[in-house]
Amino acid sequence: MNDLVERLKANAGLTDEQAKKVLETIKDFVTEKFPMLAGAVDNLLGAKKDDSDFMG
Repeated sequence: MNDLVERLKANAGLTDEQAKKVLETIKDFVTEKFPMLAGAVDNLLGAKKDDSDFMG
């Protein structure tokens, strides 16, 4: 996960907070549109956004 945050920061010039918000938004979108992928998305991007471990 941290690798993806770092890539967003480097390639898009985002702050740490912005990069994490981008990933949170993408995660929410994908799980909303494709609920059958929720488990895979959680494994890839972390726990649900209400979880304190989200994108640690």
